[in-house]
Amino acid sequence: MNIRPENTLDYPTIAEVNTLAFGGEKEAKLVHIIRASNGYIPELSLVAEIENTVIGYIMFSYIDLVCEEQLPVLSLAPMAVHPEFQKQGIGKALLKTGLQLADKRGEALIVVLGYPKLYTPFGFQPSINYQIESPFSVPEDVFMVKILSGYEEKYKGKVVYPPAFDGV
Repeated sequence: MNIRPENTLDYPTIAEVNTLAFGGEKEAKLVHIIRASNGYIPELSLVAEIENTVIGYIMFSYIDLVCEEQLPVLSLAPMAVHPEFQKQGIGKALLKTGLQLADKRGEALIVVLGYPKLYTPFGFQPSINYQIESPFSVPEDVFMVKILSGYEEKYKGKVVYPPAFDGV
């Protein structure tokens, strides 16, 4: 398996992987919208491929954390693996690589809405532990953050997602 940044030739297959993994097109549309936004980070939009075929995808993009100032933080969404390749560690490999790359860039933190069993082994904790408020009414344990090397105490407040996320 090879993990690398996406390129434009991957876009149709990435859309297909997201559609199949999530059983609908919302996440594929989200990826398309984020790519056209200021929040897009090409080097943090990664594919997993086997024999030159894309079978997994993860995207980290900028969102805002608002308190006394507006600070850019990373959102992890979406992460998808083609159904035929799920439960083989591909998502975990994408996540591990993405976390390492984000940390090397000096990013402060990553926000994710997801399953604690998947994310807590990678160091994600409930966002409330860092005085970071979810914009959604969800259980505290599913809205999580991962602190990275660029973190400072000023990173507190409420997460604000751009309009691209409204349809997901």
